[in-house]
Amino acid sequence: MATIPSSIWNDVLGHVKLNHPSLVRGWFTQLIPTGIDQGVMIVRASNSAQSRYLVKHCRDAFIEAAQAALGRLVTVEFEVTQESPAQEPDDEAILAFRPVAETIRLNEHFTFDNFVTGPCNRLAHAAARAISDDPGRTYNPFFVHGSVGLGKTHLIQAICHAIREANPDAKCHYISCEMFTNDFIESVENGALHQFRYRYRNADILVIDDVQFLAARERSQEEFFHTFNTLTQSQRQIILSADCPPPEIPSLEERLVSRFNSGLVAFLDRPCFETRMAIIRKKAKLRCIEIPEDVVRFVADRIDTNNRDIEGALVKLDAMSQTESKPITAELAQEALGTMSTRPVSVSTIMEVVASSMNVKVSDLQSKRRAKSVSHPRQICMFLARELTTLSLEQIGGYFGGRDHTTVLHAHRNITKLLETEPDLPTQIEEIRSRVRHTTN
Repeated sequence: MATIPSSIWNDVLGHVKLNHPSLVRGWFTQLIPTGIDQGVMIVRASNSAQSRYLVKHCRDAFIEAAQAALGRLVTVEFEVTQESPAQEPDDEAILAFRPVAETIRLNEHFTFDNFVTGPCNRLAHAAARAISDDPGRTYNPFFVHGSVGLGKTHLIQAICHAIREANPDAKCHYISCEMFTNDFIESVENGALHQFRYRYRNADILVIDDVQFLAARERSQEEFFHTFNTLTQSQRQIILSADCPPPEIPSLEERLVSRFNSGLVAFLDRPCFETRMAIIRKKAKLRCIEIPEDVVRFVADRIDTNNRDIEGALVKLDAMSQTESKPITAELAQEALGTMSTRPVSVSTIMEVVASSMNVKVSDLQSKRRAKSVSHPRQICMFLARELTTLSLEQIGGYFGGRDHTTVLHAHRNITKLLETEPDLPTQIEEIRSRVRHTTN
């Protein structure tokens, strides 16, 4: 058996790394070329799991590399170093596709049958239906965005339900963006990056909710960029949701913005009056609540924000009906929902209420002053504006002296953290929120 010079072997590994980077694993440096015999290059792996991975996924790549390095026709075979039973891995699952433990369980009610369509969401719904019929080939990637409570999660989970029903063997991987980044960080820390990549890059359908949380996470963006390319090039479906369109996601790399925009970007708007009535009927039916038509119209007229607020109104109506042993009537609805806002909240109203409550001037909130006595109330304004309005981050920032979307996002995150650490802040913000809604009415 002829030996293989180290220079030739380095050329083989270099060719594989250059031309097939998605196959490369850290333990490739441990492979030992034992020689060439009758046109067969023998490569020794450290254990059976490595050998199985090489045979299953890498044989053609190594044959191509060996022929390029040697300049003649050869093939490649893999063998295993003699190992004791204790060294033998239990199974090959570590190298095969498996969902992460934190994979989100689909809500059984989030199906197409339970999704109410209207002018606000007709394009997104039609696209979702088309994708579920032919994933990977129609509208890939699919990016759906809109404010909170408008049905983004419902719609993308409906796609997952439809695909799994049509093809139970499909690798439909549905997670939140936070889970993706946490899984990536843990994989890096545990030296299991190759498992992470195999897990995500071999999904048939990858669905990521709240992808805006990729913002400011450079390494996660880099990893997702390569995962995105691998999946789309092999015509596997990518579905993403966010609270704003790709260009408005702060700190998102231009190359990702470009790729997100390369498919269909669909916007979910607030439901119109007729759509709200249909949503009320649908949700009441799912909850087995009997609700008269005049109450349906009253609730639809009273709640014009989003689907979650509509569902919350129904829950409140049902609770009052059961507590007081009364049927749901217009009078009961008036009593239950009389304090709920009927008009959209404006940023100006929020600023006026915060300024009055925290003893600052509205002009200070819009100024460049950074003193804590001004910056803290300003951040509360931005937090409430993002929660109570449907404006984009950039639009909210415009009310505060032309600040950019990253400032608004930072303010929202900061107040969210303070709500967990400062015991008096939740009560203070709730009082401000109530005053804003009362002023709006």
